[in-house]
Amino acid sequence: MSGMGRREFVALLGGAAAAWPLAARAQRTEKLPIVGILGTSTPAAWSQWVAAFVQRMRELGWTEGRTIAFEYRWGEGSGERYFEIAAEFARLKVDVIVTTGNATAEAKQAAPSTPIVFAAANDPVGTGLVANLARPGGNITGLSNQAVDLASKRLGLLQELLPTARTVGILANVGYSPTLLEIDHLRKVASNLDLEVTVFEIRRPRDIPLGFEGWRRAQALYVIGDSLTTANRIQISAFALAMRLPAMFTSREFVEAGGLISYGPDDLDQYRRAASYVDRVLKGEKPADLPVQAPTKYEMVINLKTAKALDLEIPPSLLARADEVIE
Repeated sequence: MSGMGRREFVALLGGAAAAWPLAARAQRTEKLPIVGILGTSTPAAWSQWVAAFVQRMRELGWTEGRTIAFEYRWGEGSGERYFEIAAEFARLKVDVIVTTGNATAEAKQAAPSTPIVFAAANDPVGTGLVANLARPGGNITGLSNQAVDLASKRLGLLQELLPTARTVGILANVGYSPTLLEIDHLRKVASNLDLEVTVFEIRRPRDIPLGFEGWRRAQALYVIGDSLTTANRIQISAFALAMRLPAMFTSREFVEAGGLISYGPDDLDQYRRAASYVDRVLKGEKPADLPVQAPTKYEMVINLKTAKALDLEIPPSLLARADEVIE
């Protein structure tokens, strides 16, 4: 972000999240196209992403209250809520639904004729969201986050950080089918790296603290990102620290919440690019004809405060490659 740092940008816009639904309804007129934003977790977790999306829409000529209306809803990590929200958007006759991985399948079922743009999805073909990447077909398109492809990179970074570690615990929401693909891939990669993997399965927030009690012998932690883990990122980071487990995460939001290290697509860039697809749909293009895009920007974020609390020294070679270091 030119002219403004990420923290300043978030500080400026983060407090507006709670007011967005009211403001959107107050400003909307029936003549304006409507974009429904289905946030999979909480307003706080989505504030940066929504701000990046809205900013890009503004750059493309869409001004809230003047040329476009936004409806914001928050799923709080609940699959049932995703379906309810998407069904509500269908009743409101929104022109496009914007969401992400976990909620996309529910939105597809609840709003089969409404164009849907996902800002991130782990395996859109394997999970049946789209027919293929080049020509998605149906009413859905968006951006993949290549989670399975990046799993080996993350495990390699974790091993570089902890060269003597031999056991890795994996925290995974097994209620989200793409997570299972990532687990399978992690097991294969871990075997090649001579690492032993233990998977702790969660399906709801109350499962999270139970897992850490069983990880006494794990030397490191790998948290698979999805709406459930993202919504509970503060709790997960706190438990990892309490158990003195150096943890690898899939996105910066976890590290900003106290996690140790993350590597993955630049989420803000993903939401800006999703806005470009929404712009094209609003101008008449069909999701079926817009190819699913891969990430173009990746970032590694390291939290030195957490490293210090763990009495862990980050290798200089790793620090030199980090895109951001939180001190």
